[in-house]
Amino acid sequence: MQSDREHRREAARREAYGACIASTKLLSAAWWRFSDLVWDEQSTPEQWRASFAEVHEAWVQFSTAVAAVAVAGPVSAAEAAEELRVAMYEWEKAGMDWFAAALREGHGRLPDCDERFKRAWQAKRAPDRAFQQAARQALGTEQP
Repeated sequence: MQSDREHRREAARREAYGACIASTKLLSAAWWRFSDLVWDEQSTPEQWRASFAEVHEAWVQFSTAVAAVAVAGPVSAAEAAEELRVAMYEWEKAGMDWFAAALREGHGRLPDCDERFKRAWQAKRAPDRAFQQAARQALGTEQP
């Protein structure tokens, strides 16, 4: 019975960690598509809105995945996922502010917004790697 419980816990963790990693990548890709689009002089506010809606959907998936990690544990993985969520939220805020500024200015070629966006992207990279390491440790896959 103990063995069965451990297998179920490991399966739940694998699923939660995989969903968190996948949703992080999907959210990142959605933000980069938004960035490319808003920087394009030929793009329109309607296209920005559609791209922003895609980002919002990706955020919902990511946020849900982080919550699943918090439940699946262990505490070290949950804490690493929360740190990743905070970093991704900083990137999210930079993107939301860029979107609002582009709508206000009528164009998205805003170097200050682009620079802040890229800084936030850089800042999320370490928590992203830290979460993956915490997941490997929790699953015991650090060793060959």
